[in-house]
Amino acid sequence: MDRREKRLLAVLRELSEDGREQVLAFAEFLHVRQGGAEPPVPTEPVLIARSEGESVVRAIKRLAASYPMLDRSKMLNETSTLMAQNVIGGRPTEEVIDDLEMLFRTHYEAHRSAKA
Repeated sequence: MDRREKRLLAVLRELSEDGREQVLAFAEFLHVRQGGAEPPVPTEPVLIARSEGESVVRAIKRLAASYPMLDRSKMLNETSTLMAQNVIGGRPTEEVIDDLEMLFRTHYEAHRSAKA
């Protein structure tokens, strides 16, 4: 392991789980951009835990990272509606995030059933 790899590993260890996911996503983006193969999309969810005081926008990003096999464009209307209920309608954040988690889980189950 060279000096850069050691430094990268040391920095990764100090980041939050969300920060590590962002670094990995950026590294994969650079890899593909420089001619590397696309990383395989997981077939099973990689569930990321909800953080304390999480916003609806952050929850959508977390769930999209947890369920990378889903086509987010198919859920755009439903996620936008839930976000609007929170931002415009004043619906409690926790309730909206619970519904978002159920929405992603339901779409994953439909995706899995379609693949079977």
